[in-house]
Amino acid sequence: MEAFPHKIAILHIFLGFFLTLSGFGSVRVVDSLGINYGQVGNNLPPPDKVLELLHSLRITKARIYDTNPQVLTAFANSNIELMVTVENQVLTTLMDQQQALQWVGTHIRPYFPTTRITGIAVGNELFAGDDTTLITNVVPAMVSIHAALVKLGLDQYIKVTTPHSLAVLAASYPPSAGSFQSELTGIMTQILKFLADTEAPFLIDAYPYFTYKDDPNRIPIDYVLFNRNPGMVDPYTKLHYDNMLYAQVDAVIFAMARLGFQGIEVMVSETGWPSKGDPDEIGATVQNAGMYNRNLMRRQLKNEGTPLRPNMRLEVYVFALFNEDMKPGPTSERNYGLFQPDGTMVYSVGISALSTSSTSTSTSSTSIFLTSNAIQVTVNSGFFFSFLFRDFSRKFQFQRMNVQLN
Repeated sequence: MEAFPHKIAILHIFLGFFLTLSGFGSVRVVDSLGINYGQVGNNLPPPDKVLELLHSLRITKARIYDTNPQVLTAFANSNIELMVTVENQVLTTLMDQQQALQWVGTHIRPYFPTTRITGIAVGNELFAGDDTTLITNVVPAMVSIHAALVKLGLDQYIKVTTPHSLAVLAASYPPSAGSFQSELTGIMTQILKFLADTEAPFLIDAYPYFTYKDDPNRIPIDYVLFNRNPGMVDPYTKLHYDNMLYAQVDAVIFAMARLGFQGIEVMVSETGWPSKGDPDEIGATVQNAGMYNRNLMRRQLKNEGTPLRPNMRLEVYVFALFNEDMKPGPTSERNYGLFQPDGTMVYSVGISALSTSSTSTSTSSTSIFLTSNAIQVTVNSGFFFSFLFRDFSRKFQFQRMNVQLN
């Protein structure tokens, strides 16, 4: 750990990769970009060193998966907007309003506003597990926590929501076919009503990597990595998509609209690409991980929205800051980090001037180029994504809806 402070000196190189340099050489801060700061490791740097790292990267938003008092204390007076998490194991207890008030009084109020807590994620991907009790209890817990914030006068500053995996969707292709799993209709309606009433965002953990890994021979890697590609056109909205992440987000927007909710912000609470995986985890390479994150950051620099909501910038939290050696599961789970715990970069980065042209994906005349040997896949646009219809047993009849575009 002693070497970690010495790594900070090289971070301005990484910063160029992460947040493109402007024409005058000044560093731009991307308001729509955040980072997930996981702590499932036994060799991670202390929170104060992590804060130095975030400052060096000019990142102003972070998400943690608990309410670690060491992190909350270290981030005081840092101007980092922090989203904290109610861990799944304590969620049920917080259904009770007195317990929720005590929790907020212990875990939030002592640190706010010195530490800029802006959001509380209640649980994490509850619908991806088998614990139906948590699913049933999440809305009452959200209501109780929000009521506690109201009582303490904090509700105007801190939003309450809950993150979902894409497994909550029954259909996501084309985006206009987006719909929630039928068995989740009741609970999703309750969640969406709460979010609409409190003006809180809908959080989605979206990983194009998983879709590519499951069918690498048919899914064009350029489409999932934000590289140049023919893309696809939604046959019903006629909107063009040149990357899978935006298509997934718009599928969520359509799913919400089908339940009668429009205008709720969708935030990508997690997205990333593993730099290493098991033999069967196709595409989990340093080259692909670097390409995905570099291209994603370029999009974030533009503060752009999705094709369905082009004028509403999409806020994205990259997963993750560090490789975490104690995470269970396949090798990829421990290799999503942009950095090793000792502060060294996972990706090999070199400087290159990228000229702006009509076909360039760069938005600036000068940027940092991430060396990559990502495989280029050429796909006949005639069958681009036609395979995704294989799960539809009958023709989808598109219902016209007045979906809010902005």
